Amino acid sequence: MTASPTVRVPRPRTSSTRTAAGARRPVRAQVRLTRRGRFVVFLACLFLVLGAALFLGATSVATGESGGAEQPTRVVMVGEGDTLWAIASAAAGDGEVREMMHTIKQLNALDSSMLVAGQKIFVPVTD
Repeated sequence: MTASPTVRVPRPRTSSTRTAAGARRPVRAQVRLTRRGRFVVFLACLFLVLGAALFLGATSVATGESGGAEQPTRVVMVGEGDTLWAIASAAAGDGEVREMMHTIKQLNALDSSMLVAGQKIFVPVTD
């Protein structure tokens, strides 16, 4: 007994199918993207997401709302080694330093108490 290898050749897909009546109905072609096509689609989606992020993220932190009565302020340039506590204690005089720190943070829309040398901040003027 001899075994002979058989090679099966796949049948090519036909572009139509038969209906019950025997008529041929065309089949929609599948879309296939090449590597370059997938890269182009990826870049287009990336630019779309980045554009949306820039458009939606471009809002200002400071608001135009007035927080009650306007308060006179002065501009203070932060020096080397200055802290928000030191600036608030100088501005508060004998008042509450923590309240003054909170007021300064609200006036300047600061997220933290960290200051950078050369930064200009608004400080309320106290009598």
